[in-house]
Amino acid sequence: MKPAPFRYIAASSLDHALSLKAEYGEEARFLAGGQSLIPAMNFRLARPAVLIDINGLVELGKIDRSGEDIVIGALTRYRTLERADALLNDCPLFADALPHIAHPQIRNRGTIGGNLSHADPASELPAVAVAMGARLRLKSAGKEREVATSDFFVGLLSTDIRPDEMLVEIRFPKRAARSGSCFMEVARRKGDFAIAGVAAIVTLDGEGRCSHVRLALCGVGETPVDGSDAANCLIGLTGSDDGLREAGANLERAITPSGNVHASAEYQRHVAAGLARRALAMAYRRALNAA
Repeated sequence: MKPAPFRYIAASSLDHALSLKAEYGEEARFLAGGQSLIPAMNFRLARPAVLIDINGLVELGKIDRSGEDIVIGALTRYRTLERADALLNDCPLFADALPHIAHPQIRNRGTIGGNLSHADPASELPAVAVAMGARLRLKSAGKEREVATSDFFVGLLSTDIRPDEMLVEIRFPKRAARSGSCFMEVARRKGDFAIAGVAAIVTLDGEGRCSHVRLALCGVGETPVDGSDAANCLIGLTGSDDGLREAGANLERAITPSGNVHASAEYQRHVAAGLARRALAMAYRRALNAA
């Protein structure tokens, strides 16, 4: 397997990379970790005329916790995130989700920006970003803009990134007081994409009742699925079995997975509902312990 012919250019700076993207537009692709792009090129599913290597842009590989949000550069590798103890304390959902991503060799090279830009609906980090309400900063040679995750993922392997833009950083809110989170998934084998995965965040009031709930899923739609409406029945309640069963039933009715070679649509709905109940229960318990 060999890719179609292409031109390789190593960007010397962010401005250089963006000027190249402005010049070549949709004919150019950015190369960071390459864990999704290179296999697609080898199978000739992707045929960029130009590869712009951005691995030298070290300024895009940093984590900044100094402000109200946590700002993660798009070139930050999974392995860096896994080893950032302060980040995992501020965003514990990452601690649950990162070990599920592929295998150590992939996590050594893959980047958070590449993952979100690739927008595979079975991938874990898009669901984490949706659950946390992350915001993504996109930059072109002439301007920049910030996009909510609800607007960023627009279809299967498709995002709101324009032909001349690059995803340069992602902003994640720090963990709220009296909140807990949990990520769970079911896959055929460790490291495989999920048949279904769930990211849950629960925030409690002073009496131990749910005041805010976030729920997002991977693997059950053409984009990461925001299932928070299904879980809003928990607001004002404790993490009771009845409330959790209702949330699971609501979710099972709300999602419309298409099924695949590994699982039928019916099985995906069943698994997603069960994971939602378990993840919400665990997030609730962790919120109680954090109170």
